[in-house]
Amino acid sequence: MIKQNTLFLLLLLISFFCFSQSSFNIPRSTSDKIKFKLIDNLIVLPVEVNGFELSFLLDSGVSKPILFNIGNHADSLKINNAETIYLRGLGGDGSIEALRSKQNLFKVGNAINVNQDIYVVFDSTINFAPRLGIPIHGIIGYDIFKDFIVEVNYSRKFIKLHKPLAYEYKECKKCEVFDLTLHNNKPYIDANVEINSKNIPVKLLIDSGGSDALWLFEDADNGVYPVGEKYFNDYLGKGLSGSVYGKRSKVTSFSLNSFKLENVNVAFPDSTSISFARKFKERSGSISGELLKRFNIIMDYTNQKVILKKNSNFGMPFHYNKSGIVLEQDGIRIVKELDNTSIVGFPNDKDSNNTTLVFNTSYKYSLKPAFRIVELRKDSPAELAGLHLGDVVISINNKHADDLSLQEINSMFRADHGKQIKMKVDRNGVILTFRFILQNLY
Repeated sequence: MIKQNTLFLLLLLISFFCFSQSSFNIPRSTSDKIKFKLIDNLIVLPVEVNGFELSFLLDSGVSKPILFNIGNHADSLKINNAETIYLRGLGGDGSIEALRSKQNLFKVGNAINVNQDIYVVFDSTINFAPRLGIPIHGIIGYDIFKDFIVEVNYSRKFIKLHKPLAYEYKECKKCEVFDLTLHNNKPYIDANVEINSKNIPVKLLIDSGGSDALWLFEDADNGVYPVGEKYFNDYLGKGLSGSVYGKRSKVTSFSLNSFKLENVNVAFPDSTSISFARKFKERSGSISGELLKRFNIIMDYTNQKVILKKNSNFGMPFHYNKSGIVLEQDGIRIVKELDNTSIVGFPNDKDSNNTTLVFNTSYKYSLKPAFRIVELRKDSPAELAGLHLGDVVISINNKHADDLSLQEINSMFRADHGKQIKMKVDRNGVILTFRFILQNLY
């Protein structure tokens, strides 16, 4: 009896020790499959934080889980054991204040961590939801990738988490295996770009939290820079430390061993926005969602390798926003809509065989998202047509903005060269109509 009790206590202590470490585990299973949404090339996952379900970006480029845009949910999330720290990311606005909270319960699918650190940002300006059109409450990356072999299936929109010790690699003749360099808990891969007929080796951060295809850091000595006049200045995105601006262009080709893509979109962020990122001297830039989604990927931090296989997205052409407009979901609009039209028949007193038809029309008022212009590229088709910052979109090409998602609107701006765009906007209560033609700039 004493031996049995001792064994039970030993097993209990081992179990407690395993779950008390800052790591994820999948109880009673060796793997778990989780569906995700692909929004603007970004992976959006459901994540439970202390029992409260939120939406997180799966971002392989972050080493710390970050929580933001929680508003009045702070009390429900039971953020405790907190200390003040400062975080720094892309953008030129410097560091931001955050609280480091310990011993949080995280659940991603069936994977559980009962002792997760998280960095909570209460600054309301750190909010990616308006640019994506759906609620986003946080970012998680390294903490998932370090504990599992992570299969990312972009074509079928799921990730699968595998326990490393139980995972068996399958033979894959169409796959390519690459060495993975881990620096400060972030993954890097070696690739090649062709610029101005020169083949240039580059080391790139694998950044699933970026929506562009390729970012390169300008390096004139190595030939990494936009050639001639084949580029334009543009807004590139929003980082943790502010907005990022730079130049957009194309590289002749991009290669990962035998995988080769041509006429690939590239952005060259300005030096101010990436000063923190360039502290890793070997880094040449990033490979992000627009490129990553063309592969199904197996990330194996344990063995420091990544496996890529082409999927159905591989042959898709690379498009960019030709309008010059960046929209943000900014509050709501009150919209008057037709509720229903009913037909009521009344017998005609003079002739019982005749019926008078009465059309009964009613309206209802609905709350719809408001899409506002928040960035407008100088000398772009939209700016030259007369559109202004702050204009609220009413319709595009005779389609009500209320019936479209932000992603659907943005896809219209990526249409082919020569496509006409007709926009109706609300400017301080005045309804105005503008027309412009989408134009290639390189």
